[in-house]
Amino acid sequence: MSLIDFLLQPLNYEFMIRALATTLIASIVCAVLSCWLVLIGWSLMGDAVSHAVLPGVVLAYVVGAPFALGAVIFGFLAVALIGAVRDTSRVKEDAAIGIVFSSLFALGLVLISVTPSQTDLNHIIFGNLLGVSWADLTQVIILGAITFAILVAKRRDFTLYAFDPTHAHAIGLNPKILGAALLGLLALTAVVALQAVGVVLVVAMLIIPGATAYLLTDRFGRMLVIAPAISAVCAVIGLYVSYYLDTASGGMVVLTQGAVFVLVYLFSPRHGLIGTRIVNARRRRALASAL
Repeated sequence: MSLIDFLLQPLNYEFMIRALATTLIASIVCAVLSCWLVLIGWSLMGDAVSHAVLPGVVLAYVVGAPFALGAVIFGFLAVALIGAVRDTSRVKEDAAIGIVFSSLFALGLVLISVTPSQTDLNHIIFGNLLGVSWADLTQVIILGAITFAILVAKRRDFTLYAFDPTHAHAIGLNPKILGAALLGLLALTAVVALQAVGVVLVVAMLIIPGATAYLLTDRFGRMLVIAPAISAVCAVIGLYVSYYLDTASGGMVVLTQGAVFVLVYLFSPRHGLIGTRIVNARRRRALASAL
Protein backbone atom coordinates (compact mmCIF):
# COMPACT_ATOMS: atom_id res chain seq x y z
CA MET A 1 0.00 0.00 0.00
CA SER A 2 1.40 3.39 -1.02
CA LEU A 3 1.46 6.38 1.30
CA ILE A 4 -1.32 8.06 -0.71
CA ASP A 5 -3.55 5.00 -0.39
CA PHE A 6 -2.71 4.78 3.31
CA LEU A 7 -3.87 8.37 3.84
CA LEU A 8 -6.90 8.32 1.55
CA GLN A 9 -8.43 4.92 2.32
CA PRO A 10 -10.06 5.92 5.65
CA LEU A 11 -11.51 9.03 3.99
CA ASN A 12 -13.58 6.88 1.66
CA TYR A 13 -16.05 6.51 4.53
CA GLU A 14 -18.26 9.39 5.63
CA PHE A 15 -18.09 8.34 9.28
CA MET A 16 -14.30 8.73 9.18
CA ILE A 17 -14.57 12.20 7.67
CA ARG A 18 -17.01 13.23 10.41
CA ALA A 19 -14.80 11.63 13.05
CA LEU A 20 -11.69 13.41 11.76
CA ALA A 21 -13.43 16.81 11.67
CA THR A 22 -14.87 16.32 15.17
CA THR A 23 -11.53 15.19 16.59
CA LEU A 24 -9.63 18.09 15.07
CA ILE A 25 -12.09 20.70 16.35
CA ALA A 26 -12.27 19.18 19.84
CA SER A 27 -8.50 18.77 20.06
CA ILE A 28 -7.71 22.34 18.99
CA VAL A 29 -10.30 23.98 21.25
CA CYS A 30 -9.32 21.83 24.25
CA ALA A 31 -5.63 22.55 23.64
CA VAL A 32 -6.09 26.32 23.54
CA LEU A 33 -8.09 26.30 26.77
CA SER A 34 -5.63 23.88 28.39
CA CYS A 35 -2.91 26.56 28.24
CA TRP A 36 -4.83 28.68 30.75
CA LEU A 37 -5.85 25.70 32.87
CA VAL A 38 -2.20 24.64 33.24
CA LEU A 39 -1.04 28.20 33.87
CA ILE A 40 -3.65 28.94 36.53
CA GLY A 41 -3.35 25.51 38.12
CA TRP A 42 -6.92 24.48 37.36
CA SER A 43 -6.18 20.88 36.39
CA LEU A 44 -8.40 19.52 39.16
CA MET A 45 -11.07 22.09 38.32
CA GLY A 46 -11.00 20.94 34.71
CA ASP A 47 -11.46 17.37 35.91
CA ALA A 48 -14.33 18.44 38.14
CA VAL A 49 -16.24 20.44 35.52
CA SER A 50 -15.74 17.85 32.75
CA HIS A 51 -17.25 15.13 34.97
CA ALA A 52 -19.89 17.34 36.59
CA VAL A 53 -21.52 18.18 33.25
CA LEU A 54 -22.68 14.58 32.80
CA PRO A 55 -26.03 14.91 34.65
CA GLY A 56 -26.66 18.20 32.86
CA VAL A 57 -26.14 16.57 29.47
CA VAL A 58 -28.45 13.68 30.38
CA LEU A 59 -31.20 15.99 31.68
CA ALA A 60 -30.87 18.14 28.57
CA TYR A 61 -31.39 15.01 26.48
CA VAL A 62 -34.49 14.09 28.52
CA VAL A 63 -36.19 17.48 28.03
CA GLY A 64 -34.99 17.90 24.45
CA ALA A 65 -32.76 20.90 25.21
CA PRO A 66 -29.29 21.53 23.74
CA PHE A 67 -26.55 19.57 25.49
CA ALA A 68 -24.54 22.78 25.93
CA LEU A 69 -27.27 24.34 28.07
CA GLY A 70 -27.33 21.49 30.56
CA ALA A 71 -23.54 21.30 30.61
CA VAL A 72 -23.08 25.00 31.37
CA ILE A 73 -25.71 24.94 34.13
CA PHE A 74 -24.14 21.96 35.88
CA GLY A 75 -20.64 23.28 35.27
CA PHE A 76 -21.44 26.45 37.19
CA LEU A 77 -23.38 24.44 39.78
CA ALA A 78 -20.28 22.33 40.40
CA VAL A 79 -18.11 25.42 40.87
CA ALA A 80 -20.66 26.96 43.25
CA LEU A 81 -20.89 23.76 45.30
CA ILE A 82 -17.11 23.47 45.50
CA GLY A 83 -16.86 27.05 46.75
CA ALA A 84 -19.66 26.51 49.27
CA VAL A 85 -18.09 23.36 50.73
CA ARG A 86 -14.66 24.99 50.87
CA ASP A 87 -15.84 28.24 52.48
CA THR A 88 -18.32 26.82 54.99
CA SER A 89 -16.38 23.86 56.35
CA ARG A 90 -12.90 22.69 57.27
CA VAL A 91 -12.69 20.71 54.03
CA LYS A 92 -9.93 21.98 51.74
CA GLU A 93 -10.45 22.83 48.08
CA ASP A 94 -8.94 19.67 46.62
CA ALA A 95 -11.17 17.49 48.80
CA ALA A 96 -14.20 19.66 47.98
CA ILE A 97 -13.49 19.23 44.27
CA GLY A 98 -13.26 15.46 44.64
CA ILE A 99 -16.51 15.27 46.63
CA VAL A 100 -18.53 17.44 44.26
CA PHE A 101 -17.36 16.08 40.92
CA SER A 102 -17.58 12.43 41.99
CA SER A 103 -21.07 12.97 43.41
CA LEU A 104 -22.34 14.75 40.29
CA PHE A 105 -20.68 12.18 38.05
CA ALA A 106 -22.40 9.41 40.02
CA LEU A 107 -25.70 11.28 39.64
CA GLY A 108 -25.14 11.31 35.88
CA LEU A 109 -24.51 7.56 35.87
CA VAL A 110 -27.73 6.97 37.80
CA LEU A 111 -29.71 9.21 35.43
CA ILE A 112 -28.34 7.31 32.44
CA SER A 113 -29.38 3.99 34.01
CA VAL A 114 -32.99 5.11 34.61
CA THR A 115 -33.53 7.24 31.50
CA PRO A 116 -35.53 5.47 28.79
CA SER A 117 -33.75 6.09 25.52
CA GLN A 118 -33.68 4.70 22.00
CA THR A 119 -30.00 5.57 21.84
CA ASP A 120 -27.15 4.35 24.02
CA LEU A 121 -26.34 7.21 26.41
CA ASN A 122 -23.17 5.44 27.48
CA HIS A 123 -21.44 7.17 24.55
CA ILE A 124 -21.53 10.31 26.73
CA ILE A 125 -19.18 8.55 29.16
CA PHE A 126 -16.88 6.70 26.80
CA GLY A 127 -17.32 8.67 23.59
CA ASN A 128 -18.57 7.45 20.23
CA LEU A 129 -16.32 9.15 17.74
CA LEU A 130 -17.14 6.87 14.81
CA GLY A 131 -20.86 7.34 15.44
CA VAL A 132 -20.86 11.13 15.18
CA SER A 133 -23.71 12.32 12.97
CA TRP A 134 -23.79 15.42 10.78
CA ALA A 135 -26.04 17.06 13.40
CA ASP A 136 -23.49 16.28 16.11
CA LEU A 137 -20.70 17.66 13.96
CA THR A 138 -22.69 20.85 13.35
CA GLN A 139 -23.11 21.31 17.11
CA VAL A 140 -19.39 20.70 17.64
CA ILE A 141 -18.50 23.26 14.96
CA ILE A 142 -20.80 25.92 16.42
CA LEU A 143 -19.73 25.42 20.05
CA GLY A 144 -16.08 25.06 19.07
CA ALA A 145 -16.16 28.24 17.00
CA ILE A 146 -17.84 30.22 19.80
CA THR A 147 -15.37 28.99 22.42
CA PHE A 148 -12.32 29.50 20.21
CA ALA A 149 -13.42 33.00 19.16
CA ILE A 150 -13.95 34.13 22.77
CA LEU A 151 -10.63 32.67 23.91
CA VAL A 152 -8.75 34.41 21.10
CA ALA A 153 -10.60 37.71 21.45
CA LYS A 154 -10.14 37.89 25.24
CA ARG A 155 -6.74 36.19 25.42
CA ARG A 156 -4.99 39.25 26.84
CA ASP A 157 -7.54 39.64 29.65
CA PHE A 158 -7.49 35.91 30.47
CA THR A 159 -3.69 35.87 30.43
CA LEU A 160 -3.46 38.85 32.77
CA TYR A 161 -5.99 37.19 35.07
CA ALA A 162 -3.89 34.03 35.08
CA PHE A 163 -0.61 35.81 35.87
CA ASP A 164 -1.78 38.60 38.18
CA PRO A 165 -5.48 38.91 39.18
CA THR A 166 -4.64 41.86 41.44
CA HIS A 167 -3.18 43.86 38.56
CA ALA A 168 -6.14 42.89 36.39
CA HIS A 169 -8.46 44.35 39.02
CA ALA A 170 -6.32 47.50 39.29
CA ILE A 171 -6.70 48.30 35.59
CA GLY A 172 -10.47 47.89 35.68
CA LEU A 173 -10.99 44.21 34.91
CA ASN A 174 -13.16 42.03 37.13
CA PRO A 175 -11.25 38.85 38.08
CA LYS A 176 -14.44 37.12 39.23
CA ILE A 177 -16.11 37.68 35.88
CA LEU A 178 -12.99 36.51 34.01
CA GLY A 179 -12.80 33.39 36.16
CA ALA A 180 -16.50 32.69 35.63
CA ALA A 181 -16.07 33.19 31.88
CA LEU A 182 -13.23 30.66 31.78
CA LEU A 183 -15.34 28.17 33.72
CA GLY A 184 -18.23 28.69 31.32
CA LEU A 185 -15.91 28.13 28.37
CA LEU A 186 -14.61 25.04 30.15
CA ALA A 187 -18.15 23.65 30.30
CA LEU A 188 -18.72 24.39 26.60
CA THR A 189 -15.41 22.80 25.69
CA ALA A 190 -16.32 19.71 27.68
CA VAL A 191 -19.46 19.33 25.55
CA VAL A 192 -17.38 19.65 22.36
CA ALA A 193 -14.93 16.99 23.54
CA LEU A 194 -17.71 14.68 24.76
CA GLN A 195 -18.49 13.78 21.17
CA ALA A 196 -14.90 12.71 20.63
CA VAL A 197 -13.68 10.97 23.77
CA GLY A 198 -16.51 11.02 26.32
CA VAL A 199 -16.51 12.34 29.87
CA VAL A 200 -13.84 9.98 31.16
CA LEU A 201 -11.11 11.20 28.81
CA VAL A 202 -12.13 14.85 28.41
CA VAL A 203 -9.83 15.91 31.23
CA ALA A 204 -6.84 14.42 29.38
CA MET A 205 -7.54 16.55 26.31
CA LEU A 206 -7.94 19.58 28.57
CA ILE A 207 -4.59 19.12 30.35
CA ILE A 208 -2.06 17.16 28.28
CA PRO A 209 -1.62 19.61 25.35
CA GLY A 210 -1.08 22.61 27.62
CA ALA A 211 1.29 20.67 29.87
CA THR A 212 3.27 19.48 26.84
CA ALA A 213 3.58 23.00 25.43
CA TYR A 214 4.55 24.28 28.89
CA LEU A 215 7.62 22.03 28.80
CA LEU A 216 8.62 23.30 25.35
CA THR A 217 8.49 27.07 25.82
CA ASP A 218 8.56 29.79 28.45
CA ARG A 219 6.40 32.18 26.40
CA PHE A 220 2.64 31.96 26.79
CA GLY A 221 2.01 33.24 23.27
CA ARG A 222 4.00 30.35 21.87
CA MET A 223 2.10 27.93 24.11
CA LEU A 224 -1.12 29.03 22.42
CA VAL A 225 0.36 27.93 19.09
CA ILE A 226 2.30 24.84 20.14
CA ALA A 227 -0.49 23.22 22.19
CA PRO A 228 -3.18 23.14 19.46
CA ALA A 229 -0.60 22.19 16.81
CA ILE A 230 0.53 19.17 18.84
CA SER A 231 -3.04 18.28 19.71
CA ALA A 232 -4.18 18.42 16.07
CA VAL A 233 -1.31 16.19 14.91
CA CYS A 234 -2.04 13.71 17.71
CA ALA A 235 -5.72 13.71 16.72
CA VAL A 236 -4.93 12.72 13.14
CA ILE A 237 -2.31 10.14 14.11
CA GLY A 238 -4.52 8.63 16.82
CA LEU A 239 -7.52 8.36 14.53
CA TYR A 240 -5.52 6.71 11.72
CA VAL A 241 -3.87 4.27 14.13
CA SER A 242 -7.27 3.35 15.58
CA TYR A 243 -8.62 2.75 12.07
CA TYR A 244 -5.84 0.41 10.99
CA LEU A 245 -5.45 -1.37 14.34
CA ASP A 246 -9.21 -1.48 15.04
CA THR A 247 -8.93 0.12 18.49
CA ALA A 248 -11.01 2.67 20.43
CA SER A 249 -10.71 5.96 18.53
CA GLY A 250 -11.03 8.40 21.43
CA GLY A 251 -8.73 6.39 23.63
CA MET A 252 -6.08 6.17 20.91
CA VAL A 253 -6.16 9.95 20.37
CA VAL A 254 -5.56 10.57 24.07
CA LEU A 255 -2.93 7.80 24.20
CA THR A 256 -1.07 9.51 21.36
CA GLN A 257 -1.14 12.79 23.28
CA GLY A 258 0.20 10.98 26.34
CA ALA A 259 3.02 9.43 24.30
CA VAL A 260 4.04 12.84 22.94
CA PHE A 261 4.02 14.27 26.47
CA VAL A 262 6.36 11.48 27.64
CA LEU A 263 8.76 12.24 24.77
CA VAL A 264 8.71 15.96 25.55
CA TYR A 265 9.06 15.28 29.28
CA LEU A 266 12.20 13.26 28.58
CA PHE A 267 13.83 15.10 25.68
CA SER A 268 12.67 18.74 25.75
CA PRO A 269 15.84 20.86 25.49
CA ARG A 270 14.41 23.42 27.90
CA HIS A 271 12.80 21.36 30.64
CA GLY A 272 13.18 17.71 29.64
CA LEU A 273 14.55 15.20 32.11
CA ILE A 274 17.20 13.92 29.69
CA GLY A 275 17.24 16.79 27.19
CA THR A 276 18.46 19.37 29.71
CA ARG A 277 21.29 17.07 30.77
CA ILE A 278 22.39 16.60 27.16
CA VAL A 279 22.29 20.36 26.52
CA ASN A 280 24.22 21.11 29.71
CA ALA A 281 26.82 18.47 28.87
CA ARG A 282 27.35 20.00 25.43
CA ARG A 283 27.73 23.45 26.97
CA ARG A 284 30.32 22.16 29.42
CA ARG A 285 32.27 20.49 26.62
CA ALA A 286 32.14 23.65 24.53
CA LEU A 287 33.31 25.73 27.47
CA ALA A 288 36.12 23.31 28.23
CA SER A 289 37.33 23.33 24.61
CA ALA A 290 37.21 27.13 24.54
CA LEU A 291 39.43 27.28 27.61
